[in-house]
Amino acid sequence: MIRTLPNSTTYTWGFRLYITAFFTFLFLPLLVTCVLAFNDSQFPALPWQGFTLDWFFGDLSQRVGIFHDEMNLQSIWVSAKVAFFVSVFSTVVGTCAAFLFEQEDFRFKGLLYFLMLSPLVIPGVILGISILLFSNTLGLFFENNAGLDIPLFRPGFWLVVLGQFSFITTLVTLVVSARLKKFDRTLEEAALNLGASRFEVIRYITLKFLRPAIISAGAVAFLMSFENFNTTLFLVGSEATLPINLYLQVRDGSTPVINAISFLLIVGTSLAAFANLYFSRKEN
Repeated sequence: MIRTLPNSTTYTWGFRLYITAFFTFLFLPLLVTCVLAFNDSQFPALPWQGFTLDWFFGDLSQRVGIFHDEMNLQSIWVSAKVAFFVSVFSTVVGTCAAFLFEQEDFRFKGLLYFLMLSPLVIPGVILGISILLFSNTLGLFFENNAGLDIPLFRPGFWLVVLGQFSFITTLVTLVVSARLKKFDRTLEEAALNLGASRFEVIRYITLKFLRPAIISAGAVAFLMSFENFNTTLFLVGSEATLPINLYLQVRDGSTPVINAISFLLIVGTSLAAFANLYFSRKEN
């Protein structure tokens, strides 16, 4: 459809109706969740019973707010720690992989690129099960043959980090590679001709050009790790992440404190997205 051509009234109203329905379907559940976080009811659902802040600040036996709920606060802290390490590892390795795949003269480039993309098409459940079985097999091998009990091979914090790192790194690589394709190689050649070392060229020219993409990729990696459920479900140990903890609460029955947590996550994620967009535009 050529946008400059005149459109019929039917098309115009149909297009507006589609946009309205799409964004209503997208944001109405989030709006309802945010509203129910302030509902004066023992159940995380309608009808509306009145306004309250108990699900944020309450400290009663029947109404424990999120800021006094040690179990949920602990799960948020665990998710934040996992997301921090995953985002750091994924950003570093993904950026290096982007440099690697921009090279034209190394063997098995196509095969390695295919293997890098494979975690994106494998369901998270299958990926989690595969990592769990592989780690258990290695753990039993070292225990039976060397008498070593390696905690890394048991479900727990670092296995969750490695499991999420295995597929989030691919996304970071794709984001940084897209930015790297727009880089003018003559800038590097000019810097080398002026006496700069290879390290100085990468630090002051290439990485400076890639900085918006690296920051954006790191933010995406953090958010994806924080909310990941499918893969984490099979790798988590005694320290449950927030998605796992919320799943258990919803399954067993919970109070509107889960709406309060959702409200804080929606607000925090939105602020982080706007901040990332602002600084990316400022950088450009």
